[in-house]
Amino acid sequence: MGIPAWIWFVIAAVAAVAGLGLLTADRARESSRNRERARWAELRGWQYVEEDERLPRQWTGGAIGYFGAQGAVNVVAGSTFTSDGRRPVFVFDIEADNVIPAVIVAVRCNRVHPVLLELWLASVPFQRAEMPELLGPVGQRYAFADDLTAARAMISQDLVDSADALGGDVGVAWLEGEWVLASVAPNVGPSRLERLLRDLGEIADIVDPFDDEVERPSLTSGVGGPSTTDATAEEAPKD
Repeated sequence: MGIPAWIWFVIAAVAAVAGLGLLTADRARESSRNRERARWAELRGWQYVEEDERLPRQWTGGAIGYFGAQGAVNVVAGSTFTSDGRRPVFVFDIEADNVIPAVIVAVRCNRVHPVLLELWLASVPFQRAEMPELLGPVGQRYAFADDLTAARAMISQDLVDSADALGGDVGVAWLEGEWVLASVAPNVGPSRLERLLRDLGEIADIVDPFDDEVERPSLTSGVGGPSTTDATAEEAPKD
């Protein structure tokens, strides 16, 4: 005896309602995250834009390459003080296949470093296509680099200690170009992002002490146009 057609109709209706409920919940969480990020930026005197497709293209390593980031949303651009002075920063969600897998926090150094250095937690399945070469364990993390000799010269005990102190929710921290970056889960709030900014600022001070004779590299981004962080660095309030 076959199942009556009305039962299939009820099952389909229940599934549709459940799917709509999940979609509504996801959109509500996303809207809440957008408002929270925008409010945080406003309180800090930083800039906020909902989307910037060009921003992630500045980097290829770390979580950007691992997730295949296609764009950035909920983007905050500003600057923060470190022991060595004020440094420009970015905070943004990366988007890949219409999913937000991570939040990226980036602090800019004063010079371009000649090596891509990635520091991955051992618990993270970090393998991907075109992975940099394995350097070996560095504190609680595994180091990968595109130039092992240059990476060894850059790694100090202070850098190892600072990387270990980032926390178990930071799957990867990496140095690329003139930036120190890290990724955390997409549901973290402003207080966690503030701490991570401070921690990355300490790493930036270690690998890139300020030198008045070194000219700061230029930056072009969709957040406010060319050299946004330079302009914001003069406008943002002190921490």
